[in-house]
Amino acid sequence: MTDAPWWRGAVTYQIYPRSFLDTNGDGVGDLPGIIARLDYVASLGVDAIWVAPFFKSPMADFGYDIADYRDVDPLFGSLEDFDVLLAKAHALNLKVMIDQVLSHTSNEHAWFRESRESRDNAKADWYVWADAKDDGSAPNNWLSLFGGSAWQWEPRRGQYYLHNFLTSQPDLNFHHADVRAAILDSVRFWLDKGVDGFRLDAINFCFHDRALRDNPPKPKDKRVGRGFSPDNPYAFQYHYFNNTQPENLAFLGELRALMDGYTDVAALGEISSEDSLATMAEYTRAGRLHMGYSFELLTDDFSAAHIRGTVQTLEAQMTEGWPCWAISNHDVERVLTRWGKGRSSGKLANLLTAMVCSLRGSVCVYQGEELGLTEAELPFEALQDPYGIAFWPQFKGRDGCRTPMPWNDADVHAGFSHGTPWLPVPSEHHALAVSRQEADPHSVLHGFRNFMHWRHGQPALRWGDIAFLDTAEPILAFTRRLGDQLVLVAFNLSEAALTLSLPDELVSLQPLEGHGLQQGSLEGIQLHLPGYGVWFAGRK
Repeated sequence: MTDAPWWRGAVTYQIYPRSFLDTNGDGVGDLPGIIARLDYVASLGVDAIWVAPFFKSPMADFGYDIADYRDVDPLFGSLEDFDVLLAKAHALNLKVMIDQVLSHTSNEHAWFRESRESRDNAKADWYVWADAKDDGSAPNNWLSLFGGSAWQWEPRRGQYYLHNFLTSQPDLNFHHADVRAAILDSVRFWLDKGVDGFRLDAINFCFHDRALRDNPPKPKDKRVGRGFSPDNPYAFQYHYFNNTQPENLAFLGELRALMDGYTDVAALGEISSEDSLATMAEYTRAGRLHMGYSFELLTDDFSAAHIRGTVQTLEAQMTEGWPCWAISNHDVERVLTRWGKGRSSGKLANLLTAMVCSLRGSVCVYQGEELGLTEAELPFEALQDPYGIAFWPQFKGRDGCRTPMPWNDADVHAGFSHGTPWLPVPSEHHALAVSRQEADPHSVLHGFRNFMHWRHGQPALRWGDIAFLDTAEPILAFTRRLGDQLVLVAFNLSEAALTLSLPDELVSLQPLEGHGLQQGSLEGIQLHLPGYGVWFAGRK
């Protein structure tokens, strides 16, 4: 597998620019801040970085509302800064993936400003417009993920426009060939600059049902939120018609054809549909996306059954494609709080890293996971996220996972900025700062780094098949196999010590030492796992 493309089995480190490092004192992280810390990122042993949106934007959704696909917002720097970032990352042998938000733009994008002016201008049909019903109400019952109707009245045209997210994020009309061509041209701009791939935001939202059929209601017991609160009315519907339309498959083929004209680039799709695992399998078939990831491991369910069931379900359906796994990102509560449920610890942090990086597929880790950062508890007056502000206090939004990176516990704002940060640095994060953990050989940071460097030398973990052992809760165990190499992996997802009986054919396996993990011990075919213990073994 030495000739495998770089992205297959890779670990990608997600950088949220606003919260990484601020170099000019305005309280917001920037591209020069990323450049200044690329040596640190490379030292972690990851393969790539994914940089969340840094494009020109009014920042209503902090960059996911793009006003110009081809320019850097002055808040983050300039195109020249991005060129420097790209060159330095490549010099450090880091690939660079950037977000592309294709399904919608900002309402300040020039395309929308023109489209909303009349029904007969050159871009009149570039967005999803519809007449009101006879009583003046919205065209159908579609809901926005951020609450309320997915339709907003525009008096200039005397019509409603569709927004699956904020009202300031109008949806593009991908049924229009000129829209698809313009979007692909924007993608080409960044490929020509030399990026190594894209994380495609909400990629299954590009098309809508032409007939604008109502979404059917969802029974109360089925309203399970994936990435959103189950109290959100959005969970009250089956979203059969406002996203994941069959026409999207042809567009993914167009996108892939464009990318195939460049050397060794990758497309990673973010997918949230009524059956996200099935959509992942469908979207990653030959000639479409290289990888897909969903919210299935970004929920509150921390159990061996859930993890095993999720992976096995996908494995049964994804016969051609390649998965990418994530247990944290900028949209959900930090995993150490979400899955630790008040029992977060360095041992659990190391276990979670080893677990997600041992599944078959590629991996996205979120900045701060390598430090064992917990979710920040912020008062209402400190919130910036419109999602959290709208749904407070039942749902506190996404600010708690977006607080700034703590670099130096001795510096003001933990070394993130000399100014007032856009979100406060929690006091408990000072004790987890990079400076303090670098000085402690037993820290979560060193455990993360040691494991990542060791994983690079394990072909079975990067590219091999996966087969789960039939183990009782809370033990998660599986094998990874590639050719003659077999690795047995076992995790104790609880605080209590447990014993696992291994199959007879595995009694000869030996533990692989020195990975910064809480190791188990083997006596005959009995494996003893301490609380949050991890076991890696290879054939003699």
